[in-house]
Amino acid sequence: MSLGGSDPALTAPIPVQTRRPSGRDVLTIFQVRNFRLLITSIFFTSLSMWMTRIAVDWLVLELTGNLALVGLAITLQFGPTLVFGAFAGVIADRFSRRAIVLLTQTVAFLGSATLAVLAILDAAELWHVYLVAAVSGVAGALENPARSALIGQIVEPGRLRTAMSLNATVFHVGGLIGPAISGILIAFVGSGWSIGVAALATLVSILAFALFRARELSAVARPAEGSGGVGFAVRYAVGKPTILWPMVLVGFVATFGMTLPVLFTAAAGERGFDSGSTGYGLYTSLAAVGAVVGAIASARRRSVRLRSIALLTGAYGLAIVLAGVVPVYGVFLAAIVALGVFRLMFAIGAESMVQLSTNPAVRGRVMAIYLVLLIGGQAAGGLVIGWVAEVFGMTVAFAVAGGLPLLAAIVVAVILARRHQLTVAVNLRDFRRVVRVVKRPNAR
Repeated sequence: MSLGGSDPALTAPIPVQTRRPSGRDVLTIFQVRNFRLLITSIFFTSLSMWMTRIAVDWLVLELTGNLALVGLAITLQFGPTLVFGAFAGVIADRFSRRAIVLLTQTVAFLGSATLAVLAILDAAELWHVYLVAAVSGVAGALENPARSALIGQIVEPGRLRTAMSLNATVFHVGGLIGPAISGILIAFVGSGWSIGVAALATLVSILAFALFRARELSAVARPAEGSGGVGFAVRYAVGKPTILWPMVLVGFVATFGMTLPVLFTAAAGERGFDSGSTGYGLYTSLAAVGAVVGAIASARRRSVRLRSIALLTGAYGLAIVLAGVVPVYGVFLAAIVALGVFRLMFAIGAESMVQLSTNPAVRGRVMAIYLVLLIGGQAAGGLVIGWVAEVFGMTVAFAVAGGLPLLAAIVVAVILARRHQLTVAVNLRDFRRVVRVVKRPNAR
């Protein structure tokens, strides 16, 4: 695929490593002190985030009983990325990314601690929750581009994908443990205590970043003349198909398919499977189990292609649809694990392609655009899918959330196939490669 006279090398498969990653590769990365600290921070950040997300969602549901208002809480957490996200990329390329993370996490800690105290004292009101969600959303909007781009300063480009896979694995291990802890705390002592424990986890993450050795981070070139703004980053991204198409798919997946908190809340409610907070925690944990499997599978891949990203988008959307439209609880639980696998493989593939296709000097701004789509999409999608779930019920919400990313994947796959003159070949004699994407017989 190319855009106009684009260099074909821009769209070739991106080499991640010359061979499949081994245990030795992992051990080599863990010899880097800053990477060990980053992994520690990622784990406790994930633990805190998931515990807070579940507790806040459930607190809003307890205060209002309205799924649409749960979706609004999610929108307030992610919405600031739409406003500040692109500008945050400029900040990430001009200032210390480590310092940005330290400052924004401190703000997030103060917000969570305040809400925890209010909830524990039974003094929390809806506007308190929304205010803290909005403040945390602003902090996250500024933090995310800096944290994403920081990985490239810690490890060399040849090991970036392995590092990202390890980060994702650890992040979702936290996502596996966090919901379980939060569900137990909510059931026995209330949402406030869950938010309080999450705030303590954020403190550990802050400490890990404080212990970074700044001198061991690779230097980042300052933006060149004429390339210092968001407009340059947009033109840069649109001009590279390996950045443009993953971002298009991320936009659809984030807006509709990454509204799992709303979908799981609907499934756990009286109009769904009526499984309560315990069920909500179970669903999130099962998705995290699948995500860990997906992260491990991603770490074993040698390269990432545009067509594989489109395929994973379609698989993720289909898993969400199946989870909602098949009225069998066992199928629902299995589909949650599957969507966790495909979601993580898609996320790592798309982010890897964008990161590795971007010059380090502009990576903060490009990743900011990527995160505007990823997180800003969730802000809009949380409100939309929450409204759909409230008005039309769980089944329709799942169908919309999965059906639109599936449709986007089909459209992008058709575009790629037409431009590359590709077709699908089926060989029932080879069970390892039953379906393959190949050049058309008459293609030049």
